[in-house]
This record gives sequence, C-alpha cells and structure tokens, in this order.
Amino acid sequence: MDLPALIDNFKKQGLDEEDLVALSGGHTLGFAQCSTFRNRIYDETNNIDSTFASQRQANCPRSGGDSNLASLDPTSALFDSKYFSNLVSKKGLLHSDQALFSGGETDELVKTYSTNLRTFSKDFAESMIKMGNIKPLTGNEGQIRVDCRKVN
Repeated sequence: MDLPALIDNFKKQGLDEEDLVALSGGHTLGFAQCSTFRNRIYDETNNIDSTFASQRQANCPRSGGDSNLASLDPTSALFDSKYFSNLVSKKGLLHSDQALFSGGETDELVKTYSTNLRTFSKDFAESMIKMGNIKPLTGNEGQIRVDCRKVN
C-alpha cells in the first residue's frame, strides 16, 4: 500500500497517523519472505538505496526463492529504532514500510523515531494498547492460546 491507503486503512480502525508509524515500528523485529519484497528490490527505482536493493537481490532471485528470508532491519532481534533509521536512508525492505518516509506527512515522525528510542517506545506501547482495544473478543467469542500455533 502507499501512504494514503495505509492512513485510510488505519483510520477505519480508529487509529491515526502516529499509531500507523509507531505500530509499523514493530518491524524492527523479525524477517520477511522474498515474495513480499521482490517487487521493491527489482522494480522500484525511487525511494530505495541501490546498494541496499543489490544486497537483497543476492538472497532473493527474480524468480524462485519465495521463502528466502531477509531481516526487516539490521538488528532484527533487538527492539530499537534502526527500522526508522533505515527508512530515512531509503532502506525499508517492504514498500509499505518505505511509504512512511516518502515525502509525505509521516516523514517528520519517522525522523523523530529514528533518533529518539524513548519517544518511539512510549508511542509504540500506547498504540499497542489502543490497537488491542479494537473490537476485542470476549467471553466465548475469543480464545487465549498458550501456543499460538495450535488451535485450542
């Protein structure tokens, strides 16, 4: 999605632009499969660092390797602000991530989070609580799982 679509999608859930950027920061942890970022590293020329794209192409061929993994940021096991620093450097792995820093209204917040882990962490926690209160399932409508890979 591009930035207007992301903003609209979040607004439909009662979340604002700050929530969008803060919650996207959850991508400071983990990995993405090649099939989810292939178009970005091969077909996008604007708003992507060419060296970054070439490095990702080494592990994500134009065809095949769909399940090959790449980290969403350089410190994929740490909850830090490197995800946002990557966006400022045009090194967002996913198109929807880089859309947060693409000349739009969320650029300043991305810059703030890239240099201020305390602000990002506070806003992330607040937005997670806000998101958790969206249409929560209660009583017999939902379930709490000890192991999320297994259905109770």
